[in-house]
Amino acid sequence: MTDAEYMRRAISLAEKGRGWTNPNPLVGCVIVKNGEIVAQGYHEKIGGWHAERNAILNCQADLTDATAYVTLEPCCHHGRTPPCSDLLIERGIKKVFIGSRDPNPLVSGKGAKQLRAAGVEVVEDFLREECDQLNPIFFHYIQTKRPYVLLKYAMTADGKIATSTGESKWITGELARAKVQETRHQYRAIMVGVETVLADNPMLNSRMPNARQPVRIVCDSHLRTPLDCQLVQTAKDYPTIIATISEDLQKIAKFEPLGVEVLLCKAKNRRVDVSDLLQKLGEKQIDSLLIEGGASLNFSALESGVVNRVHCYIAPKLVGGKAAKTPIGGEGICYLSQAVKLKMNSIEMVGEDVLIDYEVIHSL
Repeated sequence: MTDAEYMRRAISLAEKGRGWTNPNPLVGCVIVKNGEIVAQGYHEKIGGWHAERNAILNCQADLTDATAYVTLEPCCHHGRTPPCSDLLIERGIKKVFIGSRDPNPLVSGKGAKQLRAAGVEVVEDFLREECDQLNPIFFHYIQTKRPYVLLKYAMTADGKIATSTGESKWITGELARAKVQETRHQYRAIMVGVETVLADNPMLNSRMPNARQPVRIVCDSHLRTPLDCQLVQTAKDYPTIIATISEDLQKIAKFEPLGVEVLLCKAKNRRVDVSDLLQKLGEKQIDSLLIEGGASLNFSALESGVVNRVHCYIAPKLVGGKAAKTPIGGEGICYLSQAVKLKMNSIEMVGEDVLIDYEVIHSL
């Protein structure tokens, strides 16, 4: 195997932790000696050993003069676990290939520097672009302290998210809906607007087997969420937040005994200021947010400039109707020059439906 193949093996291992490590990064490690893989590991879940420690501590072989392939710069500070750089040095690793650089100020460049100071040969930026693709969420969160935001919607081929009567189940097929359950597992929180709660009474949990359940958030400016809806009634089983600008203490007092956290936010145009909400969620260590809102919330999020990525599912159906809702509502824009610009990352068939993955281009 080549150096690139070993690093790609580490990337594949890192993917196994997706959904479990937030707000920590996905990291994989492969250790090679005399042309053979003698140890490998990945960061399995938050609070657990990092990839390097999982690889080394589960290995009985002598690692003196071995080579390590790590998708992210090894940590060199005490956090929930001891430094990985120390252990690499202690076990006699002679060479380390590093994929991504860690923007965390506690690590940034220091891990590689410590290894070199101990006589370890370090190769940085090895397959960096591929390794960076593991952790857009971590990189964004560690640098901004705000969640990375994915806006997801499903629409018909003529751009409708519901019929003129409001029926929306189901726009897409079973495979597409199953993929959305995986996405819910991968993101730390999921958010809808109160109109979606009133229309659909959703649960917003991940129905993927053995999923890590997201924090459920309702953007509800004036506390119209019904006490008997599924989200409120299951709030003691699934963390649930209602974001509002209402200071009606009587209303708030009815939610809290049911396990709902009411989060008071700043107002913008008499609605929840989405940017302020994102700041508050970041302070709660929510590193990623999946928005499955209705048309109004989708526009508010885009208008606030907080969206990083868009998943657009397109079903092979036509429904028509002037009153049928489209994915983005709100005030809209006046000029095409004001449009949110997207870069297409990929396009794939998911059963009979199409998924387009876009990156939002933010102007400097």
